[in-house]
Amino acid sequence: MKLKFLALSLLAAFTSQAAVNIDRVEPTCWYAGMKNPSLQLMVYGKDIKQASVSTDYAGVKVDSIVRLDSPDYLLLYLNLDGAQPGTMKLNFEQGGKKKAVNYEIKRRDMAGEARTGFTNADVLYMLMPDRFANGDVRNDVVKGMLDQQCDRSAPSLRHGGDLEGIRQHLDYFNELGVTALWFTPVLENDMPSGHGHSTYHGYATTNYYKVDPRFGSNADYRRLVDEAHAKGLKVVMDMIFNHCGSSHPWQINAPSKDWFNQPNYGLQTSYKLTPCVDPYASEIDKRETVEGWFVKSMPDLNQNNPHVITYLIQNSIWWIETVGIDGIRMDTYPYAYASPMARWMKEINAEYPNFNTVGETWVTQPAYTAAWQKDSKLAQENSHLKTVMDFAFYEAMDSCKHEATDDWWRGYNRVYNNFVYDYLYTDVNHVMAFLENHDTDRFLADGKDVNRLKQGLALLLTIKRIPQLYYGTEVLMNGTKKVTDGNVRKDFMGGWPGDPRNCFTAQGRTAEENEMFDWLRTLLHWRKGNDLVTKGSMTQFCPYKGVYVIARRHAGQTAMLVLNGNAKATDVDLKRYAELTAGHTVALDVLTGEHHALTGALAIPAHGTLLLTF
Repeated sequence: MKLKFLALSLLAAFTSQAAVNIDRVEPTCWYAGMKNPSLQLMVYGKDIKQASVSTDYAGVKVDSIVRLDSPDYLLLYLNLDGAQPGTMKLNFEQGGKKKAVNYEIKRRDMAGEARTGFTNADVLYMLMPDRFANGDVRNDVVKGMLDQQCDRSAPSLRHGGDLEGIRQHLDYFNELGVTALWFTPVLENDMPSGHGHSTYHGYATTNYYKVDPRFGSNADYRRLVDEAHAKGLKVVMDMIFNHCGSSHPWQINAPSKDWFNQPNYGLQTSYKLTPCVDPYASEIDKRETVEGWFVKSMPDLNQNNPHVITYLIQNSIWWIETVGIDGIRMDTYPYAYASPMARWMKEINAEYPNFNTVGETWVTQPAYTAAWQKDSKLAQENSHLKTVMDFAFYEAMDSCKHEATDDWWRGYNRVYNNFVYDYLYTDVNHVMAFLENHDTDRFLADGKDVNRLKQGLALLLTIKRIPQLYYGTEVLMNGTKKVTDGNVRKDFMGGWPGDPRNCFTAQGRTAEENEMFDWLRTLLHWRKGNDLVTKGSMTQFCPYKGVYVIARRHAGQTAMLVLNGNAKATDVDLKRYAELTAGHTVALDVLTGEHHALTGALAIPAHGTLLLTF
């Protein structure tokens, strides 16, 4: 017994003299003058849980210390009301040992009200950094990371694209005429690859405060955003609050028992989002949606834990302040708990009233999508989410491109019917429409139906929506997900050293690609800064004899989009559209520069598109 007591006494003495271990603190810095003075610091370090913390920095008070289940985390809540920019010293003490940690409080670049997000005056160009351009081949494989594969011949492995590749092509975006760039996530995804798969897509975060080294550094990200701004381009950051990657330190060593939903892959999500709004939903259906894991490698975060959602809210603010992003796209929005997500949006909107966030709400009924929009009367709880994604429009366009019939429910009637329900939205100018993205088949599928593509793009860019394009459409990139997602996420030709062609230049594109590029460029530059599209009223006509007409009107100007859904040339009797054309005899086709008489009949070729202005 004496020996056992002596051993315990020596262990206690050793523990009391152990060093104060602090590996890192998150957020890595903060900013003075925020509307919300509260700051949560997550301190990582072996056995840090029982440490006491103090500071004598002017304007800062320690509100509370939260000791979680794991011995290796400590949450420190500070009040920064009145704190000025400078270096704050945090004093940690544990077992008679002390350690001081310097923590920087920075000056903000601009007030929150001054940050303007993307609007319906913008056109977002969505791209995947790994598949767009490789500007620095030195970071294709980074020593020490779990995935050491970079193989362009494998659709599901990393290909080497990075932030530098995007930066080198900023002039290309201006030439095309888009105004905002949305990248799939750029944060660290230090995950192993296996069975031909890797996390090149970026949706398995392992560090919320670090750009993936294979894309570049935090400084590279800031440089890219600054140079984009200098060229008149906005940048939208893709974020994921629903889940993280299984190699995140939280999953390896969970801060608390309730940090994740259904630990150890205890429940698989059903991928069904309707239980989130279904008034008759069963508890198991709701639980599978919001608590089930997306996949085994993506643990489901518990946003109902107030420390989790506070961490995520602060992370959003940190990237806005640190890098200067102009918007957020939130992945898998309804999969996370609605109330804490509403809190996130409310706090972001309070700090940045002119900022914009779009949530992915993948259900193809307008009533579902509208219920998620800020101030919707359809919802039980206000989401405070300004912008939603129009998957109903996507589905209608995906279906009607195969149909030439004039049945009341097929062809362009599908699209017409989608807009009929715009009265459900609190603000239709905060609805994002698209023909395709990284999770869908490309609009061209495995073909090259350029006429149908032009119709889709002309419609997308003239309706009352925020339009989003997918990279490479302008040069006729196609593909389907039949075999792998990688087939709709191919490399942009010319983005890699040694590519046989360079589609970033007219010289490197084929005649067919140049024709498509020039056509879309004309349309995009016409749209840019055009109040007719961004502020005008919208009128649509029921598709008649396979022809669909939509008009935008503002300040005495009219844009009349005429789409021939028929596989044969058609003469359009303009008498039907007299409410638009009355008093006008001639119109200019924006897309060709030709003039058309507005009397009698209007000839339009098979699957033809006319965008007439008068």
